Amino acid sequence: MKTGAAPGFETFLLLIGKLNYAWTNTESLLIHVIAGLSGTDKEIATVIFLTLNTTRARIDLVERLSKLEKAIPAERATILSLTARIQKQAVLRNRYNHCIYAFDPEDGAARSILMRISDRKDKLMIGQTNLLDQAAVNDIEAAISELSLINQDIWRLVADSGYPN
Repeated sequence: MKTGAAPGFETFLLLIGKLNYAWTNTESLLIHVIAGLSGTDKEIATVIFLTLNTTRARIDLVERLSKLEKAIPAERATILSLTARIQKQAVLRNRYNHCIYAFDPEDGAARSILMRISDRKDKLMIGQTNLLDQAAVNDIEAAISELSLINQDIWRLVADSGYPN
C-alpha cells in the first residue's frame, strides 16, 4: 500500500472479521466469571450467558454479581476493571457492526454509515459517517490487540480465583 493511500475495502472486511472473532472469543469468557461469582458450574453459566442476549446485559450481570457483599474485594476490583475495558472496546465494535458501507463514486473511497439514531435535546442525528482510512485500520488493530490482552487477563482471573474452566 502506498504511503497515505487509503487501504482497500478488503482490508477492512478482514479486520472486521478479526475484530468480531476477538470480541466473541473474549466475551464468551464471561461464562467462567459468571460461574465463579454465582457459585455454579460452567454448563449453568453458559445457559445464563446465552439467555442474556446482549453484551450490556452480560456485563451488567457480571458487575452486579461482583458487587455482592460476599464477593472478594480484590476480585471485584479486577472484574470491574475488565468490564470497563470490554465496554470501551464495544464502542468501536458497535460502530462497525451497526453500519452500512458506501463508496465515493469519484474516487472509490469507502466510508461507514452508522445505522443508529442519536437522540439529542432538540434534534435527531442519523447516519454518522466515518472514512475507512489508515486511522480506522489503526483503531481496529488496536482494538484487536486490546481484546487479546483482556482475554489473557480474564483467563488469569479465572485461574487465580479458582473459577470453573
